[in-house]
Amino acid sequence: MLIRPFQPSDETAVVDLWQRCDLTRPWNDPYKDIQRKLQVQPELFLVGEIDGTLVASAMAGYEGHRGWVNYLAVCPQQRQRGLARQLMAHIETLLLAMGCPKLSLQVRDTNAAALAFYERLGYQVDASVSLGKRLIADD
Repeated sequence: MLIRPFQPSDETAVVDLWQRCDLTRPWNDPYKDIQRKLQVQPELFLVGEIDGTLVASAMAGYEGHRGWVNYLAVCPQQRQRGLARQLMAHIETLLLAMGCPKLSLQVRDTNAAALAFYERLGYQVDASVSLGKRLIADD
């Protein structure tokens, strides 16, 4: 899989991928999320392609304290081939080169497959509670 930065021409394919992977939610407009990411560390918005077809994506970031990963997705037909592992390893390498000491991510507690995947990569459940407050509504 070729991992490269997102390009504007990838937008439709990325949103389609996120929808097929059940990552979108009604309160988050994926097109707005893409535009927001392109304003902040766009080089950490990555896609993976095989033979010119987009099959994976991830949004990463580092704010000086820890790194984050959002929207990690692999095309359902391409799963169990190590593509998500490859993408995460690439992100970890990029963030480490930036001096990032810790990588965090959020997984819905109902997503047992994702939780198991991250545990296999060495991630552990932190003793913390995720809180959120919507500052801009995407309606």
